[in-house]
Amino acid sequence: VQLQASGGGLVQPGGSLRLSCAASGFTLDDYAIGWVRQAPGKEREGVSCISGGDGSTNYADSVKGRFIISRDNAKNTVFLQMNNLKPEDTAVYYCAADSSYYCSSIPLSALDAWGQGTQVTVSS
Repeated sequence: VQLQASGGGLVQPGGSLRLSCAASGFTLDDYAIGWVRQAPGKEREGVSCISGGDGSTNYADSVKGRFIISRDNAKNTVFLQMNNLKPEDTAVYYCAADSSYYCSSIPLSALDAWGQGTQVTVSS
């Protein structure tokens, strides 16, 4: 059972990146899947969540209107489209999976990071 995050990189402020979270050993649609990030010297922050089944979503206020989470069941992968990136978005981004199924049942702050993350650096 594994979640693998990828797609990070270096981008200028205002730019975009798309992160991928690929699952192996289980079906993503059976879980609430989220993204959490950890910046140096800061507490881990829950960023976004997508529910199993109906695909309802939730976002942290800091990314609302800029980030979009989505799921491709055929690829068993969740994506995080990040637009209008800011330097404060710089962090290591991790996938998270929760058996709560619906994002409304779990606060973003309670999402646990799985596996290795992917570094996102926003800098000019």
